[in-house]
Amino acid sequence: METIQKERIIGESRKYLEIDVTSRTFQVFSPSEEDLADYLGGAALGLKLIYDRLGERLGSIDPLGPDNILAFMMGSFLGTGAPCSARFAGITKSPLTGIMATSSCGGPFGLACKTAGWDGLLIRGRATVPLVLRINREGVRFEEARELWGLETGETQARVMKSPKEGALVIGPAAEQGVLYANIRSGDRYLGRAGLGTVMASKNIKAIVATGRDYTIDARDRWNFERLNKKAKKMIQQNSFVQGYRDYGTPYNVRFGVQAGYMPVRNFRDRTDPRWEALSGQAMAERYRTIHAVCAYCVVLCGHKGTYPDGKIRHIPEYETIGVWGGNIGNYDPDLIGLWNERMNELGMDTISAGVTVSWAMEAAEKGLRPSELAFGKTDNILKIIEDIAYRRGEGAELALGSRRLAERYGGLEFAIQVKGLELAAYDPRAGWGHGLNYAVANRGGCHLNAYPIGLEAIFGFLPPYSSRAKARWVAYMEDLFSAINATQTCLFSIFGYLLEPPLVKLTPKPILRLAMTYTPRLAQALLDYSGLSGLVGAITGRRLTMKDYLLAGRRSHVLERYMNTLCGISRKDDTLPQRFLTEAQTAHPVLSTVRLEPMLRQYYRIKGYDAEGRPTLRTLKKLGIRPIINSPQAERVILQ
Repeated sequence: METIQKERIIGESRKYLEIDVTSRTFQVFSPSEEDLADYLGGAALGLKLIYDRLGERLGSIDPLGPDNILAFMMGSFLGTGAPCSARFAGITKSPLTGIMATSSCGGPFGLACKTAGWDGLLIRGRATVPLVLRINREGVRFEEARELWGLETGETQARVMKSPKEGALVIGPAAEQGVLYANIRSGDRYLGRAGLGTVMASKNIKAIVATGRDYTIDARDRWNFERLNKKAKKMIQQNSFVQGYRDYGTPYNVRFGVQAGYMPVRNFRDRTDPRWEALSGQAMAERYRTIHAVCAYCVVLCGHKGTYPDGKIRHIPEYETIGVWGGNIGNYDPDLIGLWNERMNELGMDTISAGVTVSWAMEAAEKGLRPSELAFGKTDNILKIIEDIAYRRGEGAELALGSRRLAERYGGLEFAIQVKGLELAAYDPRAGWGHGLNYAVANRGGCHLNAYPIGLEAIFGFLPPYSSRAKARWVAYMEDLFSAINATQTCLFSIFGYLLEPPLVKLTPKPILRLAMTYTPRLAQALLDYSGLSGLVGAITGRRLTMKDYLLAGRRSHVLERYMNTLCGISRKDDTLPQRFLTEAQTAHPVLSTVRLEPMLRQYYRIKGYDAEGRPTLRTLKKLGIRPIINSPQAERVILQ
């Protein structure tokens, strides 16, 4: 058999596609070297490219209009064989929140697109009929796909995929019907949050299929890459928390949450319940005889699947799905959650927003604000309501709008568990005040992965949970680091290895680490060593990148996203939490707690370089090299205060 020699891409192709589905045309462009160096790639570069194109119009752009841009960005790690290097990002203006949204995915589309020679896509316009976009090394082919409209995500993938070389992005009925939190599927992974699938449907795109394997991706500094890659994989694999995820998946978090009191119970009214044990990762691993089902190049191995009592093999739901569809609605049957999760994935909707919207409806009905057949502990109608949400039928038509819009219509905003319109994941912030600040200031809304301080507070015990001390500084630091990771496009779970396995942290007794992180946070941050991560990015791209440079790139992209959100109207008034977390201390957990948000928020603004209204100052923008927009009244209000 003749061996076909693949062409090589060294570091980055620097080739991006800009696609207009209205005219069915595309063009190829390359970002500037300055942008590539400043934003690294991934979600960060996607934000910058959208900012450059929409500019002062960003605030007025309709998320579901043809002028909104839907971007998919590959990142520097993808295809190199670095740890957890199958991830790519989706970026757009969200129809659920009205602000910027980014999402990360480990599905096969990213690798196919990158090895077809493309580092990213920008899509705008609206097609007159449903389309499949087919991408190969030559560019884009536009295929009409009326017969695919209405199909679920699994069947759509089966129909559009013609070769193992391909990777697809597909939407389901929820996106087509305008559910504001519809997602995008790639393989068995999802761009899950904030309605990216709804934006894709608004452009009349049913699927995007990339045909790859034309190129291999090599690091510019191959020797250094191999050295750092070997070290990074070892650090990640030997981390004890990663080992817990490897054995039990993300539901490993359940037992920590029961003890710490972050488990949501009855729409986050209570913080713990012993019945959660049936939904723990350990219990489900035994019940379903789980095996791994992971992303390509994965080192963490958190994905699992298992055999359910009906004989069907299903993916084990992630912790966040279990959290909001478990005790949050009064259900402790893991079999049901597995079935519901499967249906939501096929229909193409975000499991977190769907679950928290349903729990709001249950409490609103209890309080007489809105009639509903939904009730805590009643599970026989949940499968039907999931279908009704996806197809906008009956009560589902309203639930498709999310909890904020429903609460604005009927009342009950104080127990609508959302921030800026995005429903919170399954971590009650009364168990860790830093996590409350994290939710309040997260750029895409109530996002647990903005900085994940609940890990420092309630899981690892590095920070006292019921205190505001040092929380603003750690949230600001971790969101900069996480933004850099999302520019790299690697798995956030890998950070446990990069940060916790270097000798200084690993060998220091935990009480000393706790004291240093609590009372001298800047010193503790200066001593953290993630050079393995920044070094890999430098070895791949050939750009010299210190840890300081890496963190600065993260801050730059995070502040840019915040500035883009201020152009959409976001300010201090939006950086808050549901009143439940600020005023209701009594729960089933023995510790009485409410989040003391205001002192942390003021300190956070000072650290980030924002004004008293939470807007990046002109000095901060200039320091980070972000070009401010001053050609509109909204922009002038943002920076000239």
